[in-house]
Amino acid sequence: MTSIVIPAHNEGRVIGRLLDALLSDAPAAGPDIVVVCNGCTDDTAAVAGARGPRVRVVEIPTPSKHTALRVGDEHAQGFPRLYVDADVEVGAADVRALTGALAARPDLLAAAPGRDIPLSGCAWPVRAYYRVWQRLPAVREGLFGRGVIAVTEPGHARIAALPPLMADDLAASLAFAPQERRVVEAARVVVHPPRTWGDLIRRRVRAATSSAELERFQASQAPGSPVGAHAPSARTGTDDLRALLRAQPSLLPGVVVFVVAALAARRGARKAIRSGDFSTWLRDESSRRG
Repeated sequence: MTSIVIPAHNEGRVIGRLLDALLSDAPAAGPDIVVVCNGCTDDTAAVAGARGPRVRVVEIPTPSKHTALRVGDEHAQGFPRLYVDADVEVGAADVRALTGALAARPDLLAAAPGRDIPLSGCAWPVRAYYRVWQRLPAVREGLFGRGVIAVTEPGHARIAALPPLMADDLAASLAFAPQERRVVEAARVVVHPPRTWGDLIRRRVRAATSSAELERFQASQAPGSPVGAHAPSARTGTDDLRALLRAQPSLLPGVVVFVVAALAARRGARKAIRSGDFSTWLRDESSRRG
């Protein structure tokens, strides 16, 4: 049986739309859905529980995504297993497309859906930023930044061995060689972006901080380990941006916005990186508006 683990911290405003999409057009026998409410102070558990017996709700006091994922593993019943962020939207048909892709290729250990980012209602610098970000090779090919990852049992063993990292989806993506992972474009996930420039920068500061933590972890690993020092990086280089501009010169304003955001995020992350604070989660609320 396919299992879906959803870690949720104060996601009462948005988790209902995800659960409704997962339950719509899904067979009565499955999938097995486990929502792990971690450190919630809102009505997340009540909203999830209102979806009926097909959704199992587990509550833990600790506001920790890593702990929630591990607790979800303890309650999940089968494989393939999907880990889904509570603030995205993915449907039952998309789940079937992901699990079908894993079943079709025994050498495939992990899969993620194609990404749709609705930019209407976002400030123009946010729209410009994401028009560039979505075109970057690492972003197109990696499993991160989608809020959904599906793994087989051997794939699960690979990511379960990772330590708690803020950049958990990036670490999970890098844990698999290109031939072991696949973006299944037939499956789609809606990832809601921040609507304001300030919220975008908060997200990017978090990304810069979490990337620094991941790189420290990589440097500590022995050569040949899945996420070791020689694992490919998902950082954007100037060559990537130049290649985009050569292919689409009209992206120049977006590239300028992208660089400004990257520099602002780097400055914003310096204090946390210096102090080793890799636990403060800068969350944007604008993407969670109803």
